[in-house]
Amino acid sequence: MAEETNKKKRQNPIVAVLTGSLLTQDSVVKHLPYMLFLAFFGLVYIANGYLAESSVREINRSQQQIKELRSEQISMKSELNNTIIESELIKIIAQRDLGLMESFDPPKKIILENTEMDEIN
Repeated sequence: MAEETNKKKRQNPIVAVLTGSLLTQDSVVKHLPYMLFLAFFGLVYIANGYLAESSVREINRSQQQIKELRSEQISMKSELNNTIIESELIKIIAQRDLGLMESFDPPKKIILENTEMDEIN
């Protein structure tokens, strides 16, 4: 009879898990808080992995947007540089019929004396 109870205690571990008798053993019940603690940390570890992956995706999306905006900025800057060129400005003014004429006379510097400045003010 002692042999039969000894045999029941030393069941095959796979059979013990499948039948559920493993969970009723004293050693398992005694270590249950520690196993729950490990399970909780496992869940936290998985959640942390998902959050990290989400952050990496967000960073990649932001970097892609930065590249697109930078290329757009470069193209707009080159377009602006082309419109600032004098010949391009003359073409634009002529197309819009603004009535502006190009001046060929060089600018002249006006020099006033202090007494003349006081008269103006």
